[in-house]
Amino acid sequence: MPSMPKRVYIAYTGGTIGMINAGDGYAPATGYLEQRLRAMPELRDAAMPEIILHEYTPLLDSSNMTPREWLAIARDIFENYDAFDGFCILHGTDTMAYTASALPFLLQGLNKPVILTGSQIPLVELRNDARENLTTALLLAANYAIPEVCLYFGDKLLRGCRAVKVNAQGFDAFDSPNYPPLATVGVEIQVRWNLIRAASEKILRAPPKALNATVASLRLFPGISAEFLRNVLQPPLQGLVLETFGTGNAPNHDQAFLDALAEATARGVVIVDCTQCLRGAVKLNAYATGAALLDVGVVSGADMTPIAALTKLHYLIGRGHSADETRAWMQQDLYGELTM
Repeated sequence: MPSMPKRVYIAYTGGTIGMINAGDGYAPATGYLEQRLRAMPELRDAAMPEIILHEYTPLLDSSNMTPREWLAIARDIFENYDAFDGFCILHGTDTMAYTASALPFLLQGLNKPVILTGSQIPLVELRNDARENLTTALLLAANYAIPEVCLYFGDKLLRGCRAVKVNAQGFDAFDSPNYPPLATVGVEIQVRWNLIRAASEKILRAPPKALNATVASLRLFPGISAEFLRNVLQPPLQGLVLETFGTGNAPNHDQAFLDALAEATARGVVIVDCTQCLRGAVKLNAYATGAALLDVGVVSGADMTPIAALTKLHYLIGRGHSADETRAWMQQDLYGELTM
C-alpha cells in the first residue's frame, strides 16, 4: 500500500513573504499568497507534503504583533494538531523571534515540528529568499520529527526561544548566539539530533485564554538616572527585563539607582538581568557591579536572550504565578531557553 502523504498546516499571519508593492511600500494583500503558492511548481512535486493554508484576518506586518496574536497562533495549532504532521508559520521578520520565543511556553506537550519562517524579499519579486525558505521549512515540518518550535531562515534551523534577528537586510537575518543551529541546510539537510529536545511524554495542552501581564524591557546606558528607572518601574508594571552591561553589570555607585530597584522588587516586580551582549551569560557574582543587583533582588537571566526572557515573563506572570514563583521559574530551563 502506498504511504499517505504528509500533511503540513500553514498559518499565514502576514509579513513580507506574501506582500505586494502597494505604491507606498510593501503591504499584505488578502488572497495573494494563496495565488502565488498555487503557481509554484515545486509545491506540486511528489516529495512535498500536502499543504493547507490558513490566512489570518487581518494579515499583519509583524511590527503590529502583540501577545494576543501569540495566543491566537498557539490556539490555531492546538485546534489543528491531530490532523497534521507538522506546522509552518509564515510571519514577518521584525518580531518573528518574539513569537518563536513565546510559542514554546504556550504549546506545552508539543511533539510535532512547528517552524516559523518568512523572507526579506517577497515572493512577488523575481529575486527573493521567500521561495527557498518556504519550501525547506515545509520539508522540515513534514519529514523531520523535531518536537520543538523552531525558526528556519537562511539555511539554518534555530531553536525558536534562542533566536534573535541580527541583520535587517541580509538573507542571513537570524542567529542563535548562545546555542548552535539545530540543523543546517546545504546540499543535504544535516540535523544535529543530539541538540534536539526529547519528545514530551505529555499530550499537548490547550493554551491559556489570556496572558494578563504587564512586563517591559529596559536597556541600560551610561548616565541612566534613578528617576528615569523609578518611572519605568511604577505600577502596573509586574516584570522587567533589565538589559545590563557585560556579564550582568550596572552602576553600583548610584545608591538611588539601586534603591529604585530594591523598592520595586520589594513590592513584587520581577526584575530579570540579561546581558546586552550578543553572546555570553550573566554572572552576577563576577563583579561588584553585578553583585549589587543580586543584593537588591534582581535575578539572573543566565544566557537567555532578552526576547526569550520577556516572553517567559509574559507567560509566567500571565498564568498567575506569584513574584517568588516567577523568580524561581525564570532561573530554570523550561523549553531550552537557557543553559543550566
